[in-house]
Amino acid sequence: MKKVLALLLFVGIGSAAMAQAPAAATENKNKGEMKFEKELHDFGTVIEGENATYEFVFTNTGKEPIIISNVAASCGCTTPSWTKEPVKPGQKGSIKAVYSSQNRPGPFNKQITVTSNAGTSTKVLTIKGNVERQPAGVPENKTNASPVTKP
Repeated sequence: MKKVLALLLFVGIGSAAMAQAPAAATENKNKGEMKFEKELHDFGTVIEGENATYEFVFTNTGKEPIIISNVAASCGCTTPSWTKEPVKPGQKGSIKAVYSSQNRPGPFNKQITVTSNAGTSTKVLTIKGNVERQPAGVPENKTNASPVTKP
């Protein structure tokens, strides 16, 4: 019984010591930090068929350049693009999100996950709004419709 208690005590102390070591080793206060002007954008009402586009702008408030390694949307209806070159301290970068409302009437709430080498390596941005059905007699894609001229 004493051997079992001694073994458990030894394993417990060893585990506690190892659990604290990696946290101290990975901490870097000099990393870049993304400070977004806003992390949520509400488009309000969007007419079905229109592309709703918003550009999230951030400033690197840290001490090292930020490199965005990936930006992923929560579904295929949202297409992201982003600053590809390193964003130096004090400079601005952006994440652009385009939501395709074609055949998607009703409310939407989509997340865009940004992965980088910043101190906070993952950041989630959100776009939302409500898609209204295209009125009858109006071309499906309003942005590509030819203007109507009267003689």
